[in-house]
Amino acid sequence: MKKIAFLLAVTLIATSCSKKDDSNEPQNVPVHFLFTQNWDGDPIENADYETTDYINEHGETLKLSKLVYLISDITFRNASGEVFDAGDYNLIDARESTNIHFVPNIEIPTGTYNVSFTFGFDNEDNAGNYPDLNSADGGWNVPLIMGGGYHYMRMEGKYTSPSTGTDVTNFQYHAIRANDNTVDPLLLTDTSFVVDLGEITITDDLEIEIKMNVAEWFKNPNTWDLNLLHEMLMPNYDAQIMMSGNGANGVFSLGSVGPHVD
Repeated sequence: MKKIAFLLAVTLIATSCSKKDDSNEPQNVPVHFLFTQNWDGDPIENADYETTDYINEHGETLKLSKLVYLISDITFRNASGEVFDAGDYNLIDARESTNIHFVPNIEIPTGTYNVSFTFGFDNEDNAGNYPDLNSADGGWNVPLIMGGGYHYMRMEGKYTSPSTGTDVTNFQYHAIRANDNTVDPLLLTDTSFVVDLGEITITDDLEIEIKMNVAEWFKNPNTWDLNLLHEMLMPNYDAQIMMSGNGANGVFSLGSVGPHVD
């Protein structure tokens, strides 16, 4: 009986230790993202579209009517170089609050990671065929004459210029892969860019805010003159390079990091 009692005690201790060790193992968890928009810190709400005036760096006064943009390849890289990437994408319609909440199709072990994502599609992903994007927002794909692939962003609205006073002009700030069809073969340059959000400690039920400062699309390093660049920007190779430069220079930043709230 003493031997049986001793064996039972050893078994209970071993089981207890095993449970304790298991509890210290990192748990695989989903990660929630929230996409928000602002103009130099002032939140852009649904009611602001077509009603609120914004003044860009060049001095034009504009109203937004549309803001739809694509992000892809949210990536988590830990200190040992291990990479977790669902390889999926998210099309955000800011005005309609569509897909502003996004959970990549992957669960990762809790811990600290460098987190990044791509604005638009890189060349590899841009070569794919995505039926949902083909029909999104009236067709998110780009005509073959401009290299095919997909839009990265459609921002639209109206503006007035100090030089014209009350004249109201439509603008279409559409970002795609830069293309020049005046040369043969067609010149294509990848104008997607990676946004590094820095190190974030991933815990269960975490939400990460990604902020877009819309004003920055018109600022640095290229001060945007809507009088010259307000339409026909998709086939404008230099304009697409400028857009990419402005976008990569601080349009996106890390916002709040905390518990996810349904």
